[in-house]
Amino acid sequence: MLQLTKIHHIAIICSDYGKSKHFYTRILGLEILREVYREERQSYKLDLALNGDYVVELFSFPNPPKRTSQPEATGLRHLAFEVDDIEKARHFILSNNVEAENIRVDEYTAKRFFFISDPDDLPLEFYEK
Repeated sequence: MLQLTKIHHIAIICSDYGKSKHFYTRILGLEILREVYREERQSYKLDLALNGDYVVELFSFPNPPKRTSQPEATGLRHLAFEVDDIEKARHFILSNNVEAENIRVDEYTAKRFFFISDPDDLPLEFYEK
């Protein structure tokens, strides 16, 4: 059997690099590990970390096609982040002019969660620890 050790990273292609870079670093607080511009692809690649662990590759490409988020479609459904205080997280998100769904309760775990969308409508979930 294959022995996976962890999820290494998640790659996200954005339509507006500056806007997405601001969102993922200033609002979500991910740390920049490395940023490169790849001339041959006319593309930025931004490596982002959460608590020192590499988690997200943010890419820009000229004119990427839009991905369907609603209605839910086949493929990656959402990216979820764990938080200690769900109400504080939601308040912070709202205070940064990002729309957030109401807090709901997972019927199986009794944990609270809510969703937002990144600048390209990628669903992001915040799930209480």
